[in-house]
Amino acid sequence: MTTLQVVCLTVRHQGPRGPVTAVDGVSLEVPAGTTLGLVGESGSGKSSLARAVVGLAPVHGGRVLLDGREVRVRTVRDRRRLGRQVQVVLQDPDTALDPRMTVRRTLAEAATVFHRYDRQARAGRVTALLELVGLDARLADRLPGQLSGGQRQRVAVARALAVEPGLLIADEITSALDVSVQAAVLNTIRDLRRRLGLSVLFIGHNLPAVCHVSDAVAVMHRGRIVETGPTEALLRAPQHPYTRALLAAVPRLSGAPRDGAPSSGRPS
Repeated sequence: MTTLQVVCLTVRHQGPRGPVTAVDGVSLEVPAGTTLGLVGESGSGKSSLARAVVGLAPVHGGRVLLDGREVRVRTVRDRRRLGRQVQVVLQDPDTALDPRMTVRRTLAEAATVFHRYDRQARAGRVTALLELVGLDARLADRLPGQLSGGQRQRVAVARALAVEPGLLIADEITSALDVSVQAAVLNTIRDLRRRLGLSVLFIGHNLPAVCHVSDAVAVMHRGRIVETGPTEALLRAPQHPYTRALLAAVPRLSGAPRDGAPSSGRPS
């Protein structure tokens, strides 16, 4: 288990007209063994925050701490150490997985980054990782192109888990999947968190999906956190107008407005 703390984090990018503040003084916490959902529309700064946590985006202010120790990525050794603590699964598994490598080779390569296995133990580890994410071990000798989108995303999750991280960052991992597949992947994340004691930062723009897996939710808008709270409380009584707009934008079967949400309106 790993506790993530982000304290007054600021991230800027160089845009065509000069510096753009993508993350503006954000603070949040993912307590050990819990899932924090980070929700907001595209461009709100969610992915920039995730990249900063793993040292892939420059931090212009504030701090990132893992178990109370500040994250500083200055050397290859720093990045390697961070990779053992934190793993990221991205939106598109097609770009994350090498199309020329079988599932077996992909997982075996990841599993042996920090651990040594003989041939038999390595094969057992690959099988265990596939079973962990709900995939049949017979898929191990297939290439990514021979798998469905949902299967490829599960392989990406399995690869992230191969190094036994304390914190998993899932960045829009269901947005490229068919609706019929999304629920299965979400349930896999929930199950993994319970079984492995993982801490999870689950990032998305789909509020119901984020809430389904999260103990608490932070709502991000234009680079800032505008509301944070336990999932049920936030759904029942959202305080910020943007959160209420997100709830109002969720399709529903009846015409009645949701509790705490206006009958109309969409995120700005």
